[in-house]
Amino acid sequence: MAFSYQKTILIAPLDWGLGHATRCIPIIEHLQTINCKVIIAAENATLKILTEAFPAIQSIRLTGYRIHYSRTKTFFLISLLSQVPKILLRSINEHYWLKKVVKKYNVDAIISDNRFGLHHPVVPCEYITHQLSIQTGNPFMDKLMQKIHFNSIKKFKYCWVPDFEDGDNNMAGLLSHPNSLPSNVTYIGCLSRFKDICKPDKPSGIVAIISGPEPQRTIFEKILLKQLHQFKGKCMLVRGLPELHNKMSLLQNGNLEVKNHLSMQDLNAAMLKADWVIARSGYTTVMDLIKIRQKAILVATPGQTEQEYLADYLYKKEYFFTASQHNFNINAVIESAKIFPANLPAVDMDLYKQVITKFVQSL
Repeated sequence: MAFSYQKTILIAPLDWGLGHATRCIPIIEHLQTINCKVIIAAENATLKILTEAFPAIQSIRLTGYRIHYSRTKTFFLISLLSQVPKILLRSINEHYWLKKVVKKYNVDAIISDNRFGLHHPVVPCEYITHQLSIQTGNPFMDKLMQKIHFNSIKKFKYCWVPDFEDGDNNMAGLLSHPNSLPSNVTYIGCLSRFKDICKPDKPSGIVAIISGPEPQRTIFEKILLKQLHQFKGKCMLVRGLPELHNKMSLLQNGNLEVKNHLSMQDLNAAMLKADWVIARSGYTTVMDLIKIRQKAILVATPGQTEQEYLADYLYKKEYFFTASQHNFNINAVIESAKIFPANLPAVDMDLYKQVITKFVQSL
């Protein structure tokens, strides 16, 4: 359904890894399908991902939160807490920035993927998050962070949760289904930029995908490079560096190909051709794997409690095999993964379209 009067929608994803940007791609696609004008607000790699997917789309530079991780799991929470003042300051700045942008570009609605400051007193604002229950590893901090998060969510008209409402048949467990919910929550189903195209009859090899903030991205890359170099079989390593996309890719040997970045279409095809995908247990990656029904080995970023929870939850649900980055051994992991059930659920991956269409109709 296309609307006779074109609505202008501003969409701004968090820059904490690339997943927030990539899960906005199907939302933007559908908004364009129903005749909405979309403006992207982002910077650096996040902006690169979205302008690559939509070359003709209008964009505005918006400073990200620029979160950094510690090198060790022990200091992860301390490092994150030390950056809270910076996050709060950025959210305050983006709130005042938004008021100017709404007026300048005649924005009809805002969709914020986990950016706390992008709410407006008049224009309808939607907040996207799958992490309603904050996982820090500390019960007191969990409750405190959830309270702070819920207070932020209440400033938005709607909170869209990219998961299924069914408590038994969902992808994020307690992350998206806490004991209590803000009153403005709507479950919109999983989001994926990928297309469920036909798989080859005989998939082969490994595609390993690195993602997430530094320094853990580089640490995991070094672990994989060393082992893939010695792996007997075809393999590809995607470094997750879209800013280096135009630089030459490296061939380590006849079997290993290293890419700085792949376009959405090329990554979609590469993952479908692979016998195994090795990736972080980030939620957007999980949704992509569910969409194309690809078996995978998930490796949580050390210290990132959300990913650690997801890896454990999805393993217990028998959806995906998981492994630890510590003492990671690719040959041993694959042998164990071969006997893992990997019973991926069949779900409706287009549910979000109904929610978005209804929302635009209400403007």
